[in-house]
Amino acid sequence: MWLGNVKVLSMETLVRYYSSSRKAAVNVRKINPKVPTQQAYSIAQSLYGIIKQHGPLTVSNTWIHAKDAGISGLNGKTHMKIMLKWMRGRKMLKLFCNGVGSNKKFLHSTLPEEPQTDQLEIPSEVKLQDEKSPAPKTGKKLKDNKMKFGC
Repeated sequence: MWLGNVKVLSMETLVRYYSSSRKAAVNVRKINPKVPTQQAYSIAQSLYGIIKQHGPLTVSNTWIHAKDAGISGLNGKTHMKIMLKWMRGRKMLKLFCNGVGSNKKFLHSTLPEEPQTDQLEIPSEVKLQDEKSPAPKTGKKLKDNKMKFGC
């Protein structure tokens, strides 16, 4: 009887693995923006400005701000969603999930444009310390250091 359950379990696993319900992810780089390229970049610049100005936004909040801004060439909310996906494919935006449990919010945000100067200063300080001539290492000093630190 136990072997019958194993066969059923493995059969369910195979069906689930080879089922057509699991599809490959959409290649966002090949999304058609439904408008000429010049106009797509114009719309993208406007949407980028809205998201950069108002912080991470959901699709519905982005649509509200886009309507208020009166972006020319944007036909509707569906077209805006296509444009946001097109922008993600061009590495202009980042989509992340912010949620706890079953309550999830997907937010669009801009990617950082410039590296932070704080991160650049740390390696240069380390280099300055490394460039100093190292103290001569002798056996006596190592023994003294071990005695000082209790090692």
